[in-house]
Amino acid sequence: MLAEIGIIGGTGIYDSQFLTNAKEIQMNTPYGSPSDVVTVGELGSRKVAFIPRHARKHTIRPTDVNYRANIYALKQLGVQWILSPSTVGSLREEFKPGDLVFVDQFIDRTTRREESFYVSPKVCHISVAEPTCPDLRRLLARIAEEMNIDHHKSGTYVCIEGPRFSTRAESNLFRSWGAHVVGMTLVPECVLAREAEICYASIATVTDYDVWKDHPVTAGEVAKTMRQNVEKVKKLIKEAVQRIPEERTCECKSALRSAMV
Repeated sequence: MLAEIGIIGGTGIYDSQFLTNAKEIQMNTPYGSPSDVVTVGELGSRKVAFIPRHARKHTIRPTDVNYRANIYALKQLGVQWILSPSTVGSLREEFKPGDLVFVDQFIDRTTRREESFYVSPKVCHISVAEPTCPDLRRLLARIAEEMNIDHHKSGTYVCIEGPRFSTRAESNLFRSWGAHVVGMTLVPECVLAREAEICYASIATVTDYDVWKDHPVTAGEVAKTMRQNVEKVKKLIKEAVQRIPEERTCECKSALRSAMV
């Protein structure tokens, strides 16, 4: 096992400078190449693998991310837990820019993405009733509480295709559904992690109020807010890596047991 914990870096987190004894691995998978080289190193006493979701210079659109290759590569390295930082727009007044959200549900509005490793004659009906790992999510919430980081222990994420932002009509529709945040990368990433029987947690940083308020979101606003908050996200991740348990007791580790046809 080269790594036990995986980090999929999102907007604002493109490098692995926080790892020691790091080495880069160019990986190939049955699904093509991952977004970038995979950096494997140490964070404290733990072995960690890092992939920048959009590549190091943010050159890959959400639609074009090879989610299957990214997850498969981490699985090949022995990863059992994934921490996935990202940025999101808020659909609720109380979900403020700068807050962290540990997403527990999603509504999928994507249309152009492969969301399963399995093709005919194998069919996988994976359960995503709880699409993120509850144990990992609770751990993150405890650490955020200890660090006095404004956060939300749960939230429903609307995943849109992107790269465009929502229309105001779409944003208000998502609000009427009871969703809390909107983003572009959670699906199929978390679904594939479940198929790979990897525990997965989303660390979503709220950067804006989408477009339902008077001031519509801009790419510049997203980047600015993430820059202002990236250090606390990294601090949270570093602490979480040290406190992730050696053994798993959740159902993620046996997700395929009743999923295959």
